[in-house]
Amino acid sequence: MTDITEEGHRRRTFAVISHPDAGKSTMTEALALHASAISAAGAVHGKAGRRGVTSDWMDLERSRGISITSAALRFDYRGHVFNLVDTPGHADFSEDTYRVLAAVDCAVMLIDAAKGMEPQTMKLFQVCRHRRIPVITFVNKWDRPGREALELLDEIEERTGLRPTPVTWPLGTAGHFHGVIDRVTGRAVRYTRTPGGATRAQEDELTPEQAHAELGHDWERAGEEVSLLSAIGADHDQKSFEAHESTPVLFGAALPNFGVARLLDAMVELAPPPAARPDVAGAVRPLDAPFSGLVFKVQANMDRAHRDRIAFVRVCSGRFERGMVLTHAATGRPFATKYAQSVFGQERTTLDEAYPGDVVGLVNASALRPGDTLYEGSAVSFPPIPSFAPEHFAVARARDSSKAKQFRRGIDQLDAEGVIQVLRSDLRGDQAPVLAAVGPMQFEVVQHRLSAEFGAQISLDRLDYTLARRTDAASIPLLAGRRGAEVLERGRDQAMLALFTDQWRMRTIMRENPGLVLEPLIADTSQEPR
Repeated sequence: MTDITEEGHRRRTFAVISHPDAGKSTMTEALALHASAISAAGAVHGKAGRRGVTSDWMDLERSRGISITSAALRFDYRGHVFNLVDTPGHADFSEDTYRVLAAVDCAVMLIDAAKGMEPQTMKLFQVCRHRRIPVITFVNKWDRPGREALELLDEIEERTGLRPTPVTWPLGTAGHFHGVIDRVTGRAVRYTRTPGGATRAQEDELTPEQAHAELGHDWERAGEEVSLLSAIGADHDQKSFEAHESTPVLFGAALPNFGVARLLDAMVELAPPPAARPDVAGAVRPLDAPFSGLVFKVQANMDRAHRDRIAFVRVCSGRFERGMVLTHAATGRPFATKYAQSVFGQERTTLDEAYPGDVVGLVNASALRPGDTLYEGSAVSFPPIPSFAPEHFAVARARDSSKAKQFRRGIDQLDAEGVIQVLRSDLRGDQAPVLAAVGPMQFEVVQHRLSAEFGAQISLDRLDYTLARRTDAASIPLLAGRRGAEVLERGRDQAMLALFTDQWRMRTIMRENPGLVLEPLIADTSQEPR
């Protein structure tokens, strides 16, 4: 193997997906703690004296206790380089999560022990299924009252179609968590909480005799359940896991750091390393081909002192070297990489080289947008990242006309980042763009960032539209002037979107105009047939 391929095989690039409040940001922090990337874990809803999580750096994130932006965290563990791309858990920011999932090789699906498979978890799982991303399942919050372990396994299989293959099994029911039986090694491990839960939990290996003496019925019950799992063949199989047919399952609790180290070990042992990626034509670019990378995220103003813009690039092939001049596939123009950084939350360090699977932060990348390809040598362009179907619409206007320039600059910036979809038409004009969102909280983020970063207060007038369809130039005259419908151009890709107040109105117009072109967008929840 070449050095590039060897380095690629040391990488593990993954995301954590979950429903809001399942503990995703807390798990992200706990993983970094156990990999010795930080000295003490933070908490989203922290106690006094316990800091906030590293990955949630925006003021609005810290005040609301939710993750809004994606954050890239890089750390070393057991001779491997981990690239953990933290994602928003709230359903309103699904589009940002979808972009992140275009950059990872594996996903950790976090499930609340009491609530099981929740709606947003299923929505994100469907994206993983669509992209054929292997999924490791971690049943979180086992230190709190919850459901039976076997019941949760049944639900995972019923809802996802994946065969659950537990790697660890809990000692004690949910809310009475003592430790786990490791089904791979046969070890029994007892967890002891540290004060405040901000540092690594103490782990002690117990002999069967010790476990029986200390845990009694819980040990006997766990042994019977483990025997049942073996009898029904619920054992890990690497081929079926990588084929997206089964999911390894671990049990633990992220807040007190129970079972987190075992999850990191599972990522080393089970998670797939980077693989060759197909381009838009279906041709596969090998790992050791000249450099190529996919821009999956653009974020401005992470550094308040410099107000710069950083593009997150997933290295797909070759070796990245700081200072190399790449080609921007969308324009054919050269792109210099003098300012390349590794990002850990809001903290940055200069990055001199990177390999397949790594995430490179390119500073002041004003020409780059999510979905763009950069390459060296032979030309390549990876499939673009589709936009989600918006369901909420509002007209944005600057409250102070003297701030019109800042307003336009801010709107263009947020559009380029993918924070919001910006729609325009000649009729509405440039001073009153329509903002299109997957969820209403995106509007709150836009208002906050325009005010905090650009000094532009805005007003939002909600529109009655609830769904959008892609249309073409020939269909525009058929929709012009129709009540309950409007056609606008999306700035980021110049797509023509037809907006409708409801499905009934759309169906009526379609019946009256059989030749009308209306194509559903990705992640369209209206269940309208194609």
